[in-house]
Amino acid sequence: MTPPSQKPALPRRTAKIQEAFDARDDLAAALTAAGIQLPAMDVRTPWPDTEGDGGARPARYALVHLGVCSAPVAHALASAIRNGTAG
Repeated sequence: MTPPSQKPALPRRTAKIQEAFDARDDLAAALTAAGIQLPAMDVRTPWPDTEGDGGARPARYALVHLGVCSAPVAHALASAIRNGTAG
């Protein structure tokens, strides 16, 4: 376990990483408007790129992690998608 004083640094928010945070927030707002809440939406970056000298560069992109959800939430999400594409 990492001691509190040695917590890993948060990724520097490059344009691509900020894009992932904005996408997560946009999706969360849309889901909330549809009455759906995913319990563990997050933004994750891959491990930092390693340079030839052993140093690390900040991650260049991030992914919106949707986490897990219950079966009823999955059905509600599927229904919202279907209803949104029906028009």
